Amino acid sequence: MFKFVTIGLLAGHVAAAPAPIEEVTVESCTKLFDSLDNETSTVEGQSRRELFPLYSVGTKCARRGCSIYQQISRTNPMMAMGDANAQKVKGPVKALEMLALNDDLNTVVQSDSYCTRRHAMSRAAGLAAGLALASVNQPSFAAETKQVKMGSDSGQLVFVPDEIKICKGDSVTWTNNKGGPHNVVFDEDAIPSGVDQAKISMDDQLGDEGATFSMKFDTAGSYSYYCEPHRGAGMLATLQVQ
Repeated sequence: MFKFVTIGLLAGHVAAAPAPIEEVTVESCTKLFDSLDNETSTVEGQSRRELFPLYSVGTKCARRGCSIYQQISRTNPMMAMGDANAQKVKGPVKALEMLALNDDLNTVVQSDSYCTRRHAMSRAAGLAAGLALASVNQPSFAAETKQVKMGSDSGQLVFVPDEIKICKGDSVTWTNNKGGPHNVVFDEDAIPSGVDQAKISMDDQLGDEGATFSMKFDTAGSYSYYCEPHRGAGMLATLQVQ
């Protein structure tokens, strides 16, 4: 109950105050987020010491998988969504960007998840380069594209590499290299539940060298696929989406 009252009071203060926005500082934001975090849970036996203490906001998010971006959204959605009126509260937005940068740096060091660390590193780099909080918080901001050759350089009928790992939201681009024609067909019995096999597989075959096929993957899990013309020759591969 106290948490929601506090959030409402802060949001009302930022929206209603016509004058000195300087009153909403890094320190005030830090105190708010720390109080909300402390009310939610207590992690026994773990230190509150910050690895990057310039804009200290606590390191428990990195350990529990939460995000300061969620806290920012609860406090004032306008700051997270990039509303046009955000210019009127530039001071608070800048303070929150510094807090987010600190949280991302701690996440890079402390998280056990490769994808979580990679996304945090990308957001931190974007914030350090001066990008807006709304920009670095977009799902596609940290997305990557992995490359797979269809046919080895020596002409072997294989995918290169035949095992890859990506994060949710990443894409894979297959390039017809040697020994074509090739295609990419996913095994309907070896993909995550709910994924449409037809939508992620190729309809046609790639005959020209250098031709490509790309697909984005948003569902975590293990995927198996093959080249239909050369399945009997062992042209099989796997994809792990984390």
